[in-house]
Amino acid sequence: MSTGPVPILMYHSVARLPNEATHDLSVSPDAFARQMEVLGERGFTPLTTAQLAAAWRSPGAPLPDSPVLITFDDGYAGVHRHALPVLAEHGFASTLFVSTGWLRGEHDTGGGLDLMLDWDQVRELAAAGTEIGGHSHTHPELDQLRDEELWSELCRCRDIVADELGARPASFAYPYGYSSRRVRARVREAGFTQSLAVGNSLARRAQGPYALRRVTVRRFTGAEEFERLVEGRALARTFAVDHALTKGYALVRRARQVRRKAIRSRV
Repeated sequence: MSTGPVPILMYHSVARLPNEATHDLSVSPDAFARQMEVLGERGFTPLTTAQLAAAWRSPGAPLPDSPVLITFDDGYAGVHRHALPVLAEHGFASTLFVSTGWLRGEHDTGGGLDLMLDWDQVRELAAAGTEIGGHSHTHPELDQLRDEELWSELCRCRDIVADELGARPASFAYPYGYSSRRVRARVREAGFTQSLAVGNSLARRAQGPYALRRVTVRRFTGAEEFERLVEGRALARTFAVDHALTKGYALVRRARQVRRKAIRSRV
């Protein structure tokens, strides 16, 4: 039984010809199929986000020897067209985090970056064993929103998923990976029992259920690099540029928050 860190893979679009907006965070169908073969060959057992979080909440709860999470953000149509058949072939569980205002249907706000899933496809994914989680309604930077805007984004997402699927989502993923203590508290108050960030490192129980980290799988993630990701090797070197950019942008974001608070206090 595993007690160590767990790789949580973060995918977005699975597409042969992604558009410019989604290109770098997409993977080709062939690459995705090969990556799933690697997981099978190396004896990994994919879990849903809810399954991992539930096990880590219960001391002594068993996990398989080599757990892994396969997660998809936003809700691109290729998850249904290309990823679902491969997941079904291997019997792999996964989690899809949907931005409800980006999906095709009556709730569509027109913000989707490429061809998005519709709700019938989301239901088919759920029926096949994919956990459906929340990813906000319109995919904003949640930590930059006022309280009422933040609460609306969380509740609209939660309620639309519940109405469409018949059950409230238990898991959440922060758009762009950004959160704060305030955002995490609101996510918990909205009824989500765990949530995922990015961080580009392995997930550990000590991170807590509302800040579990993931590793990014991209268009240029080669076969050898993918194997390193799932084994947790050389992550700091692989994502050195990402970590540097994240630290720099964190300073910008904090400055923005301070400025907004100062403006509001003068109003």
